[in-house]
Amino acid sequence: MTAQCAQESIYNLLPRLEEKPVKPPRPSVKREVEKNKARWKTMGPAKVAVPSPKNFLQKHSKEPKLPARKKEQDSKKLPALSVPRRTDHPVMGIQSKKNFINTNAVAAITGLPKKPQPIYVDRRQGDKYLLETSGLVPKYIKKKDYGVTPKYVTQRNEEMKRAQKEYEAGILEHLKKRAMKQLSDEERRSLLQGLKKNWEEVYREFQGLSVEIDTIPKKIYKEKLESQMKQLEHDIEVIEKHKVIYIANE
Repeated sequence: MTAQCAQESIYNLLPRLEEKPVKPPRPSVKREVEKNKARWKTMGPAKVAVPSPKNFLQKHSKEPKLPARKKEQDSKKLPALSVPRRTDHPVMGIQSKKNFINTNAVAAITGLPKKPQPIYVDRRQGDKYLLETSGLVPKYIKKKDYGVTPKYVTQRNEEMKRAQKEYEAGILEHLKKRAMKQLSDEERRSLLQGLKKNWEEVYREFQGLSVEIDTIPKKIYKEKLESQMKQLEHDIEVIEKHKVIYIANE
């Protein structure tokens, strides 16, 4: 009876939470925990020696310092000062008997007057500028080499003449190889006179044609004379234009 009463309790009506069994930690986890514990053993005030109050932080103590000076540099003498030292004393008691007023007056009377600098003005009420530095003064005509042909120009002209001679010599050699003959001035003049004479004869025949050309033979003859005149005019123009003429040897 008592056992049943013990079992029947009001606390037994409340729902009970299931208690899960806690697994024991593995040995490797235990080792890691023990190993990591040692890192936090020094938490809190550090066990460091307290600095002495005599070694306090001084002004400019952390600034970079220059290296110590070598003995060789110390042995060199310092350069002489252009300014007098503080301990030097001026020489006293020296007086000059020179009359500066009279000397200045004599220098002003006997001296040459100062020449004014030449200037130019760009307009009536414009600014003034120095004339020498403006480029308006023809200073170049006073040079020693004024009017003289420069050396590079003469050298270039000589090179051009030499090249022209070499070119003409090369043409002559080429014409000799091809058996070409150059007309002389007399032959050229006589040839030109002969062509002009032929043109006058053809022109005279052309002037002698009838005014009315009504037959085919007359038209053909007129066209023939016109073509001859054009050819002669072309030959005369070519010979007059070119002074040097080469012809092939027969």
